[in-house]
Amino acid sequence: MADTDGTVTSQNPGLNGSGGPQAGMISQYIKDLSVENPNAPDSYQWPGQLNFDVQFRAESRQLNDEVHEMLCTYTIAAKCEQGTAYLVELAYGALVGLRGLDEEQTRRFLFAETPRLVFPTIRLILGNAIRDAGFPPLVLEPIDFNALYEQQAQDPNFGAPVPPAEGNA
Repeated sequence: MADTDGTVTSQNPGLNGSGGPQAGMISQYIKDLSVENPNAPDSYQWPGQLNFDVQFRAESRQLNDEVHEMLCTYTIAAKCEQGTAYLVELAYGALVGLRGLDEEQTRRFLFAETPRLVFPTIRLILGNAIRDAGFPPLVLEPIDFNALYEQQAQDPNFGAPVPPAEGNA
């Protein structure tokens, strides 16, 4: 319905910006990307299979009443008996807008849903970085972030605020 001043309103309060809880991604960005290829060019000739150690960490910090920064950090180390072939670390950030969610809903959206939403982009960035370092791209298997959330939610310190990081490059 259009008012006399030309603005459009709705009888549905959710469409007018009020009403129920709201959550969504505002933006996504690479906060830090490090690719180390310490034994090149020798590592390209090493026989045998590489062993991979993949680590994932999620952190959140509240920027204001409705915006959180969610930081998903992946570290991938590829090693064999001769040494480290490569080490890649990606800190991928997302600004998340949250309104009207209780504490549990907020934590679940930040630590389960947000990592799930950004995972395809993270997988692409990591695969390309590894390929650009001269190795076959590594394709990360999908992660069940809901199950991971349920497991980590048992820790009493899980979801505690992270202090602002000092920027130093």
